[in-house]
Amino acid sequence: MNVQSWVYSFEEGNAGMRTLLGGKGANLAEMTRVGLPVPPGFTITTDACRAFFRAGNRISGELQLQMREAVTRLEEKKGQRLGDHADPLLVSVRSGSVDSMPGMMDTILNLGLNDETVKGLAAGTGNARFAYDCYRRLIQMFGQVVLGIESIRFERLLRRVKRELGVEQDQEVSAEGWMQLIGEYKGCVKAFSGIDFPQDVHEQLTLATEAVFKSWHNQRAQVYRKINRIPDEQGTAVNVQSMVFGNKGDDCGTGVVFTRNPSTGERALFGEYLTNAQGEDVVAGVRTPQSIATLKDVMPRVYEELSELCGRLELHYADMQDIEFTVERGELYVLQTRGGKRNAQAALRIAVDLAAEGVVSREEALMRIEVSHLEQLLHRGIDEQAAGDAIASGLPASPGAAVGMAVFDADTAAAWAQAGKPVILVRAETTPEDIHGVLAAEGVLTSRGGMTSHAAVVARGMGKPCVCGCEEIRIDPALRQAAAGEQTIAEGDWLTLDGTSGSVYAGQIPLKEAAVTDELQQVLRWADDIRRLRVYANADTPADAGIARGFGAEGIGLCRTEHMFFAPERLTVMQAMIMAESREERLAALELLLPMQQADFEGLFREMDGLPVTIRLLDPPLHEFLPHAGELQQKLQAAGTEEEQEQLRRMIRKVHALHEANPMLGQRGCRLGIVYPEIYDMQAEAVFRAAAVCIGKGISVHPEIMIPLVGDASELSLLRERVDRAADRVLGEAVQGACGYKVGTMIEVPRAALTADRIAAHADFFSFGTNDLTQMTYGYSRDDAEGGFMSHYLEQKLLPHNPFQVLDPDGVGQLIELAATKGRSRKPGLKTGICGEHGGDKDSIAFCHRAGLDYVSCSPYRIPMARIAAAQAAIENADEDARGGTVQAI
Repeated sequence: MNVQSWVYSFEEGNAGMRTLLGGKGANLAEMTRVGLPVPPGFTITTDACRAFFRAGNRISGELQLQMREAVTRLEEKKGQRLGDHADPLLVSVRSGSVDSMPGMMDTILNLGLNDETVKGLAAGTGNARFAYDCYRRLIQMFGQVVLGIESIRFERLLRRVKRELGVEQDQEVSAEGWMQLIGEYKGCVKAFSGIDFPQDVHEQLTLATEAVFKSWHNQRAQVYRKINRIPDEQGTAVNVQSMVFGNKGDDCGTGVVFTRNPSTGERALFGEYLTNAQGEDVVAGVRTPQSIATLKDVMPRVYEELSELCGRLELHYADMQDIEFTVERGELYVLQTRGGKRNAQAALRIAVDLAAEGVVSREEALMRIEVSHLEQLLHRGIDEQAAGDAIASGLPASPGAAVGMAVFDADTAAAWAQAGKPVILVRAETTPEDIHGVLAAEGVLTSRGGMTSHAAVVARGMGKPCVCGCEEIRIDPALRQAAAGEQTIAEGDWLTLDGTSGSVYAGQIPLKEAAVTDELQQVLRWADDIRRLRVYANADTPADAGIARGFGAEGIGLCRTEHMFFAPERLTVMQAMIMAESREERLAALELLLPMQQADFEGLFREMDGLPVTIRLLDPPLHEFLPHAGELQQKLQAAGTEEEQEQLRRMIRKVHALHEANPMLGQRGCRLGIVYPEIYDMQAEAVFRAAAVCIGKGISVHPEIMIPLVGDASELSLLRERVDRAADRVLGEAVQGACGYKVGTMIEVPRAALTADRIAAHADFFSFGTNDLTQMTYGYSRDDAEGGFMSHYLEQKLLPHNPFQVLDPDGVGQLIELAATKGRSRKPGLKTGICGEHGGDKDSIAFCHRAGLDYVSCSPYRIPMARIAAAQAAIENADEDARGGTVQAI
């Protein structure tokens, strides 16, 4: 009987085993395989993690045995033994998920120390202060991670000991000070967990492994996976690695280095290090580190080795790398490498540069770009002319600008954001437990930590502006306030952050729009050469159309004409049309609306000269243009004249007359145009009048009139006839030929999808309204679902995604594919696309490509993302051998 392998030494793995060994384990194995200075160790697989969960969070006897065997092999390599009193082997225990999740799961360092082995470490190194520092770190990490004791319990004890010794920095604490603290830490463990800190080092390893497995389900990891769409069923690997120490003295250190700048993409080493420190000190932000450039002067040989190693790793992985390293007694060791998190601008520059350097093909460069992060490039920046003097400055950890009210903890940030208040999260340093606050905040400000601290890495990944290491800010979380010089910042006070310069301003500073960079233009040109899907814009005004065209829109896929009626001067006329008691009164009001609509359409045609403009005729029920009955009753009570009162009573009666039990399924869309045909007649006439004027001015006009909410071919047949008659009446034969208009429908009713072949007989195009089609397919009211049960469905994994954000391929998608196929069986040249919110979502765009649609339509600012996502979809569906590019050897 074959026994499954749950444990692999680093020598047994390689980069291709990422799914089994996790990203960190696979990379450690790959670096070991090619002879880089990696401390030896082994990886407990993701299979073992899933088996652990299936067994009710228990490590099996077989896994225990394989771990013991792996420890024995590690002891032989190191010439040390775990638990040896004279020369103890110490290890780190770290998580390693398949997809990078920096800081989201747990780590334990210095495992293997106890009351006896610490003496051996002290004697062997001749450095008792170092040995007992390592031991107190282990007890604190073990207490927090394994036993669930709040970190503040340990931090208070540490502050008290430093206060008693009259020192400020950890490295100033003596061996005797650490011994005193260790006794207090062990008392804390006993008091708050009910057990003694375990002296059996193999028990330490088992409990630590269990804790790292369990951390896969901690809140911050779950939130991170949800944000980044990482499957919950992946599980995490656990990496057990022999310790090397950056805290043995001044010829030691630890740091994080990126092979290129993760904020700008510049081809230069970027990172930070601390001398005489362990790795957690850098990422936790407990000390403000030094720039990696200064290592060249402090340890020139190490810097040269590190620089050469960075170049080899970047070339091997064909991507910018994030590398953790430790220097022990002048010797360089690599603890981890992974694809570095970067902001959108850096991602673009790195992709373009790597392609120019011949490291990757343009297709590979495109696939490196996370399209959701491109929104960062469209973020606003500080209006420097209006900025005035900054009250403080720190490290520019994540670019962009943000304005919000200061809050001092993550829970408050989340609560205020939920209430609609923009917030800036202000912390001494963030921890992984703060991720929900970072997600809710407009930006993040910390007084400690560097460019590779938790706050910096997470904010960059989310595209949030962030200023770190702002030591001029003094934060008092108890009083919920901060101070910068003479300025006091209370909770609720407005702050403005400039994550590009690192400046912090009091008050609300005006922000300005971002410009499209040269790198983005290059990537978009590549995308346009590769993609098959066209990208249109959802735009309701000439201003929106102009923005959309500037971002590369190839037409307007949805103009919602109802949005044109909500301006105050138009709403009055619209309400008069709705209040009309006769057709004659209604026509009189429509005569006033006609020139307004015509002017709107002229503006759209002018902005989109030569490109199609899809105009949806009035869709919502008429009651949406009237005040609520309760509001009208209040006005009635306050009305002065009898004439005012009578007008309000009439409006109240009309509101009640238009009331529907389920307006979404009531008199709206084409049903409105059938009951009140004069409304659609006016809109069609406005379209064609505008077309005639623009054609006369030499503008190339391509109107596409869309009839909403069709569920039966007879509805579209009837309304198309009226549109065609309007075209004949307004345009005349000569102009009509120059106009070349189309008439189509929005497929948003399931029956329309099922009978699409019959509907296609009267349609020139289908536009899938995925918002309503999703509502009607699922039987969900979007507003009620997202405000109510949807969160429960997602938490319980009843749905993989919110179907209003990511198109459901199995249900809604099947209807779309069916409709497109049936429609083209009747009319082979039928144009098809989507215009719901899904048009800007990467996964939904990929579905549209696979389904053979012609276009997607999205909001103007998402057009660059959609263009790149469409190219990525084309690349993903191409033959593997057409992608090009190779991974070079180290």
